[in-house]
Amino acid sequence: MGVSTWFNDFCNNIKFNENDLENLRNRYKRITSRINADYWGISSDSLHSLYVGSYGRGTATHLSDIDMLIILPRSVYERINRTQGNVQSNLLQEVKKVLQKTYSTSHVKADGQVIGINFTDGINFEIVPALDLGDGKYTYPDTNNGGSWKKTDPKSEIEEMNNLNKQTKGNLKNLCKMIREWKDQHNVDISGYAIDTIAYNFIKYYQYKDQTYTYYDWITRDFFKYLSEQKEDSFLFAPGSYNYLKIGTRFNYKSSNAYKKALEAIADEEKYPTTAKKEWREIYGSKFPS
Repeated sequence: MGVSTWFNDFCNNIKFNENDLENLRNRYKRITSRINADYWGISSDSLHSLYVGSYGRGTATHLSDIDMLIILPRSVYERINRTQGNVQSNLLQEVKKVLQKTYSTSHVKADGQVIGINFTDGINFEIVPALDLGDGKYTYPDTNNGGSWKKTDPKSEIEEMNNLNKQTKGNLKNLCKMIREWKDQHNVDISGYAIDTIAYNFIKYYQYKDQTYTYYDWITRDFFKYLSEQKEDSFLFAPGSYNYLKIGTRFNYKSSNAYKKALEAIADEEKYPTTAKKEWREIYGSKFPS
């Protein structure tokens, strides 16, 4: 058993449980059906909804926050804009009441930009009501600071991530997921959105971008070196949408340590494989095979 097997097993270990995925899909369909019945007057569990966020991009490692866009008719936004007070909050509260028809016993909240549904098994949805602008972009409510409408372009991000992931033979999304495990293991102050963007920028021109699991030790080493050289608290453009995002404030030290540990692991792989695996586990945590 060598490096290829170790990282293959690691990537399998951070995949979602099929039962959890089935529960997630069923809830997604029920939410979609409720919205279509009340706002569109149709029976459909697939139209007018979209997975977004890290799950939509295919880079999530937790089911604790599933981001979901639900598309409402323009007439709803026109009606809501005629209401008094914080119209964005009015919209969230209205959609919350609609979803409570289906999930009357679940904890449903409306806060900031989302309606949250928290399930007892830890699979939680964050639902964003949106208006389709017709150009692939959507507008959604933000209740903060008196309320405003903001724009998002999730389809472009998903498409760009999928295209490069295909070119790299799955390595982009595997890298994003592995770095999330490192983030959790070491409590690193960096968002999943930033991880995906930095991993995208790194691997796009990386010389081993389309290689097999045999190269994952080198990919790890070189990515952590790349990450440690990023300027903290700076801004990047997200792939596809070109949204500005802040990349964090305290990750250089930890990513530099991970780079050094990866160098040690690589040096030990041939003669001291048990030691090497221990060092990889120090980086990635218990899901890396022991």
